Amino acid sequence: MKNERLRVTMAGGGWTFATLAEATGVDPKSVERWVNLGRTPRRATALKAAETLDEDVHALWPALRQARAARAVSPELVALYDQRADLPVSVFVDLLAAARERIDVLVYAAVFLHEAYPRLNDLLRERAAEGCTVRIALGDADSENVQLRGQEEKFGHGIESRCRLALMHYRPLLGVPGVELRTHGTTLYNSLYRADDQVLVNAHAWGVNAYGAPVWHLRRNSTGGMFDTYADSFEAVWETARPVEG
Repeated sequence: MKNERLRVTMAGGGWTFATLAEATGVDPKSVERWVNLGRTPRRATALKAAETLDEDVHALWPALRQARAARAVSPELVALYDQRADLPVSVFVDLLAAARERIDVLVYAAVFLHEAYPRLNDLLRERAAEGCTVRIALGDADSENVQLRGQEEKFGHGIESRCRLALMHYRPLLGVPGVELRTHGTTLYNSLYRADDQVLVNAHAWGVNAYGAPVWHLRRNSTGGMFDTYADSFEAVWETARPVEG
């Protein structure tokens, strides 16, 4: 089926197969196939052709909209891991070490960080000394939601113990300029490890320990994207959390 819209657009602008091919970096026969056979070029080529013709790419090739919807992937997604256990702790440490403005951690316990990297507090002190704002939100061991999570994961009082252990790990940071520690009792849908415009999101699945649940690595590239969704989630929890007293 011919692409009549493309043919009319080319004719109106005085474009030939050869001139459009040269402008888009393809063979003239490819342009001929777009017009006479209704072929759809690759997305990058289609975008370049539409820009050259000063036309809406989806008006010229409606199939591109459908194809993009079928394979939609957020441009903010850097990587996706089957489970947190697949990530070496160095991934978390390197992310936090690279922060220059902000570190936000929202978890119930996440004691694996201190267990695998005993210098974590030193790293956070160093980042704070360089002007980085550090906020750590840990689960309140006495909250109903933490206790319920232990029942759901068949971990019993273990999760409460780990929340208390996590608090012991972070307590030496109390009073450090630029570092703030709070406890929260929210239903935690995701653990968040943010460093500036990057975040590791450890999704929680009912009945599954956090180490067995997926992790996605996001990098902010626009306002209102996936990154901002999780950043806003952290802020909402932080507002309800209680400062830890020395």
